Amino acid sequence: MPEVQLRGGELDGLRLHHVESGQGPAILLIHGLGGFAESWRHNIPVLARHGRVLALDLPGFGRSAKPRRPYTTAFLAQAVDAFLRALGVGSVRLVGHSLGGAVAARYAVEHPGQVERLALIAAAVPGFDLRPSWVYRTLSIPGIGELLGGLLTRGLCAKGLERCFDRPDPEEIRFFVDHEFEARTSAEGRAAYLSLLRTVREDFTTGAADYRAALGRLGQNVLVVHGRRDRVVPMTHARRVVEGLGLSEPRWLDRCGHFPQIERAVDVNACLTDFLFARASR
Repeated sequence: MPEVQLRGGELDGLRLHHVESGQGPAILLIHGLGGFAESWRHNIPVLARHGRVLALDLPGFGRSAKPRRPYTTAFLAQAVDAFLRALGVGSVRLVGHSLGGAVAARYAVEHPGQVERLALIAAAVPGFDLRPSWVYRTLSIPGIGELLGGLLTRGLCAKGLERCFDRPDPEEIRFFVDHEFEARTSAEGRAAYLSLLRTVREDFTTGAADYRAALGRLGQNVLVVHGRRDRVVPMTHARRVVEGLGLSEPRWLDRCGHFPQIERAVDVNACLTDFLFARASR
């Protein structure tokens, strides 16, 4: 699988794993908390018919390097920028899932001229109120998160993933659990996960106004896709994003939980293709 080693500055030497397919305008797929590039495997082949699709393992996740450091959306957005520059990508069309939506939004705040379009799938979007579930609130408690993380097994991981789907598919759950399980649950992987979970709260408080302003400048070049039965990021949050940004065409999906790109892959691929490759509507 492709790997990029960043050069220069604070990120010098950082190794980033990614999946790439297709040619044409660049589309970057950003996974959520605990996710990885291959979780987009149902979407990459379809989108690659129209453009150059890049699916990245963010630093600290999947097969990418996991340096011991604070993990913030600012750090991850910086890594995204360095990754795109290393591959010679200028302007980009972003797709962010779950907490990957927060990373994509942060990139839009810091690099507004480089984001052509932004698709937010079951996304946690800073600038709009979001109360995390009790699971994430518990994990964010110092000491408790480390204790629980050290007890994580494949079985517990599977149980946690099942609540993310409206109708869990055993094959999908197995794939998620087995993919780089040892690396993702290593001491470094757990530390990155907990660090990001704890630091992202600031994006929803002190940085809220900057996020709303940056996303507002994108106009109708923002798409919100959300499952009506999402128990991780509730529909109320997605509705606040749509109303706050004045978006005219959100996509609400019935019989769908927190992974629309998997649970309703055909529908999501169709709406992403229409949105990402249509004429700009600023």
